[in-house]
Amino acid sequence: MQVLGIFYYWVFAILLMIGFYAVVAKINLVKKLIGLSIFQSAVFLLYLTMGKVTGGTAPIYQDDAVNQLFSNPLPQVLILTAIVVGISTTALGLGIVVRIKEEYGSIEEQEIQEIDRR
Repeated sequence: MQVLGIFYYWVFAILLMIGFYAVVAKINLVKKLIGLSIFQSAVFLLYLTMGKVTGGTAPIYQDDAVNQLFSNPLPQVLILTAIVVGISTTALGLGIVVRIKEEYGSIEEQEIQEIDRR
């Protein structure tokens, strides 16, 4: 298998690691949400690349098509649902961050923990 043949998997792995690093290492809550979105996008890319069939066509019925190779539409349908859930999760997270900013006056995780300890 050629390295360029698995290019999408390399992109998936790099995006996954960038998103995971941002979620774990950053102390700013908005940066953590951006990292979570990058992480989700990497998973979307993985599902879409697994659904691609080389030489496959759209699964549309044709009378003259005998033994034709079709691509599976299920990963695309699942990704549409996952995108809606991801956007909802991000919106909810941003709403919580706004509320935390109003309550604590900061969106830095360490400062919020210090205020809670008092």
